[in-house]
Amino acid sequence: MGSPEQATASTALLTDHYELTMLGSALADGTAERPCVFEVFARRLPDGRRYGVVAGTARVLDAIADFRFTDAELAQLEATAVVDDATLSWLADYEFSGDIDGYPEGELYFPGSPILTVSGSFGECVLLETLVLSILNHDSAVASAAARMSGAAHGRPIIEMGGRRTHEYAAVAAARAAYLAGFATTSNLEAGRRYGIPTRGTVAHAFMLLHDSEEAAFRAQVGKMGADTTLLVDTYDITKGIETAVRVAGPELGAIRIDSGDVGPLARRAREQLDALGAKDTRIVVSGDLDEHAIAALRAEPVDAYGVGTSVVTGSGAPTAGMVYKLVEVDGRPVAKRSAHKESRGGRKSALRRHRGTGTAVEEVVWTAAGPAPEPEPNDRPLQIPLIRAGRPVPDLPTLDDARQRLRRGLVSLPWEGLKLSHGEPAIPTLFL
Repeated sequence: MGSPEQATASTALLTDHYELTMLGSALADGTAERPCVFEVFARRLPDGRRYGVVAGTARVLDAIADFRFTDAELAQLEATAVVDDATLSWLADYEFSGDIDGYPEGELYFPGSPILTVSGSFGECVLLETLVLSILNHDSAVASAAARMSGAAHGRPIIEMGGRRTHEYAAVAAARAAYLAGFATTSNLEAGRRYGIPTRGTVAHAFMLLHDSEEAAFRAQVGKMGADTTLLVDTYDITKGIETAVRVAGPELGAIRIDSGDVGPLARRAREQLDALGAKDTRIVVSGDLDEHAIAALRAEPVDAYGVGTSVVTGSGAPTAGMVYKLVEVDGRPVAKRSAHKESRGGRKSALRRHRGTGTAVEEVVWTAAGPAPEPEPNDRPLQIPLIRAGRPVPDLPTLDDARQRLRRGLVSLPWEGLKLSHGEPAIPTLFL
């Protein structure tokens, strides 16, 4: 199997079959070159969620830049008769030349927010649907869950450690999205290499079981990593494990990790024992099937850091953000789907977020370019920014660190009830003009 770069360098066959069916038919009847606008939005948030977090935009832009049909891919389409010769010839020269605007990464979104606006010919835009949605739906779901966990941690660091609970390439994207949403580090080394995310990790129970005794395992780890390492103390008996850990590493022991059991009471007893042994600065890290609710329940406990795996890479029960990619304009004319429960609003949209003088957000205002813009108010903030012009990314796009800061500011702007973990309505309403 190739490297992640090799696996993702050519993205063209991430296109769905039905997109090529539409393209071929549009080429045949001459409509493929009609100027169109597509829009990415979520009709609703996942059940009970009060906000969503935009993530994956930078990955979308990278993927579009690489979106070409190679000779091998064209040969595959020809051999399987997916497209006719005219469509095959058109695909051989494909390169996106349109414009894209959207919410920057780290921005909050709500039902109906125009998260991404893709403009160009029908043919070049329709081919991007699956590519765009697969990235934004995954990354935004992870970031939205991670933001809730970071908020529940209340400033205590969280390490992302979910690489073993998802697809190997999705794990890299999930680590990035979690870091964007406030996680401090990841155990995924490829995410560290590719995105500059700080990496951390300690040993698993296999290392403990490898040695003839717990003490031997601790001595091996401390001998290699130094006393500031994190020792896993719950392989056998936690009380004995802590006593042995401090005896081996001394009171300068960096941290202990508890990975099983009722971690709240265990952390409490561990803190008392560590203090009694003179290891008052030794940190306590807990892991093991944690999610935002479990982290919130541990807020009063003497826990210094959390390790989160399965729940974050699976969106903590909402593995997709539920975003859709819909045609909203043809030749400057608004078009809209009318199907029951799947309605869309026609026309290219713009959006702003309205705030009180205190900085608290009060509503998301969305309007069509053809209609009247809202009367400006002093604390309005436009939400979309240019991302691609004439097929090329605009210069000086926000960085991953910019996205982290943007999300922090956005969460501070929400009303208090918007930060609750309990089920509820979106934190602010969306007003459509």
